[in-house]
Amino acid sequence: MDLIKELNKERLATEVPTVKVGDTVRVHVKVKEGSRERIQVFEGTVIAKKHGGIGETITVRRISYGVGVEKVFPVHSPSIATIEVVRGGAVRRAKLYYLRGRVGKGAKVKEKL
Repeated sequence: MDLIKELNKERLATEVPTVKVGDTVRVHVKVKEGSRERIQVFEGTVIAKKHGGIGETITVRRISYGVGVEKVFPVHSPSIATIEVVRGGAVRRAKLYYLRGRVGKGAKVKEKL
């Protein structure tokens, strides 16, 4: 059991910002295309955080060309270059799945002051 804990400590990303549900984040993902590698940016609202430790994931949602797009990012993955918080959100729920059924202004999250 201690061996597993030590392996997890090595793999944990050291500089992960504190991301909360409701925040608008910009996730920089390393994408490999053939022999080249580039960074792709995905910006949206965090609607869920799951698990903890090495297996922690965040679900980010945004509207792209009128269609809702959600991506699940492992926070400690080596394929994630950076996660930056654009603005904080003031929410009272742990999961914001209700945003899936809303469009326009109804899908906005209030900003935390």
